[in-house]
Parts: sequence; C-alpha cells; structure tokens
Amino acid sequence: MNDSSDDISTDAVYTPALSAPETDLPLVVGVRLRTGGSIYDCDTESHLLRRFDRVIVDTGHGPALGTIVIGPTRRRPHRRLHRVIGPADDRDLRHEDGQLQRRQELERSVLELIRGRELPIKLVKVDGTSADEKVTVFYACEERFEHRGLARDLSAALALRVEMRQIGSRDEARTAGGVGVCGRELCCSSWLKEFEAVSVKMAKAQDLALNFSKLAGQCGRLKCCLRYEYQTYVELRRTLPKVGKKVQSVKGDGEVVRLSLLKQTVTVRRDEDDELVEVSLEELVERGPDG
Repeated sequence: MNDSSDDISTDAVYTPALSAPETDLPLVVGVRLRTGGSIYDCDTESHLLRRFDRVIVDTGHGPALGTIVIGPTRRRPHRRLHRVIGPADDRDLRHEDGQLQRRQELERSVLELIRGRELPIKLVKVDGTSADEKVTVFYACEERFEHRGLARDLSAALALRVEMRQIGSRDEARTAGGVGVCGRELCCSSWLKEFEAVSVKMAKAQDLALNFSKLAGQCGRLKCCLRYEYQTYVELRRTLPKVGKKVQSVKGDGEVVRLSLLKQTVTVRRDEDDELVEVSLEELVERGPDG
C-alpha cells in the first residue's frame, strides 16, 4: 500500500453523456489521502460506504489509504474516476500507525535542527518517512526564506533526500486542521477543494460588523465561509429599495433608513411624524427604477 504519495494520475478526462438520467450517473465519493491534501473523486458503486470511512484507493501509482470526506452522490465527475478498492482493514490501519510513528520521529529530528539554528521558520509537517528515498518538509515563514542551506544540512543529518516547500497561511491552517467558531471541523481541512478569493465586500453585503478578529479564520485571513451566502445576499438586496430612497407605502410615505435582507423588509422614517415603521415588500405602493 502506498502511503507516501498524495498524487493521483488525472491524465484522462471522464465526460459522461449530458443526457444520461440521474440513475445512470456514477456514485462518487470525495477521498482525501492525507490531512490537508487534495480531494479526489472516486467510484464507489460496488461498496456501501459513507463519510469518514477509511478506504483503499487505486491511485494509478499503487493502492493508498484515504478517508472519505464527501459522501456518496450521483454526479458527473470533472476527471476520470479512480476506483475504491474496498474498505480499509485492521492490517491497513496498523500499517498506517507505523508510518505515522516513523513520520513523527522524523518531524522531531527536523524540528530540533531548526530550533538549534534559531531559524525564523515554522515547521508545519514532514511528508514521508525514514523508509522513503525522499521527504518533503513544509514550513511557514512571514518572509521569503532561503532554504537551500537548510535542505543540505537536513539531507546530511537524516541521510535522505530533502525537499523544502514554503506554504501560505491558508495551507498551514488546512494542514494543521482544527475546529472553527461554528463548532465544526475547518472547511479547508474537511471538504473544501480549492481556496477562492474572499473580500471585505462580501462581509459588507451581509451586513456583518467589520471586526477583523471575528471575520478572520484560524489562518488569520478572512473566513472562507463568507463566500457561501454572499450571492444570496446580493440577490436579496436587489429586491429592496436602497437606503435613502423615498418610498410610498400603506403605512405612510417616507425615506428608507434600514434594510432587513433576510426578512425582506425596510424601515421607513415617515415624513408626516418622523416615526420609524417596518414595511414589507407587499406594503410598498411605489418603488423607483433603482429601488
């Protein structure tokens, strides 16, 4: 079983007929081979599997142990599906435990060398074990770090070929994992396949307080979940008159001073008595073209 590689061959592209009924679509699960690694689509038609099951996957480079992070669904995969050989057994799990122990020993050796030199870098993880020909050291650093000298010293100390890779804060959080303020496992380390741009504009569109300490995730960047409902809020906002707009309603005419996007109501300051009244869309008599 191949535990040391996170690479699955994706040369061929799977393009099922667009007219195929849903029952003809393959039953696909998303499998992650390692913490923080990529998620791959795999065919699970012949196995009754569910999320969090440990499985053996045919990667194209040999069988590898992985975890189902996206449960079975019938859908069109973007690339050629790879096969789930079957559920992992006790022997597979014992082999993984042995690999994990050897990897932890290797990480301790790397960490001791980094600390001994007082280098301004943070060790994130070591990919590979002492039984492999090559190991990859992932590290984080606030600035660009020239790591060639460290790689040579690590290679000599460990008697292995060492590759150094600097990663960003989001990849660091994905690799480390954790639980968000929502009480659930971080999206990036559980099911999220790719990072997409997140902006303060998305927080503003959802009427969230611009408190960075609350908007930032474990990585120190804006939370990925700010994207999830952003488009919904944009559409909801389009149906309501803008703040400052003069409107007519069954409760009186006045100026819009506040929006309630989810309730689809507006707060109007009445011209006649300066009182604030909440008005629904159905209670608006006339709305301008820019409403």
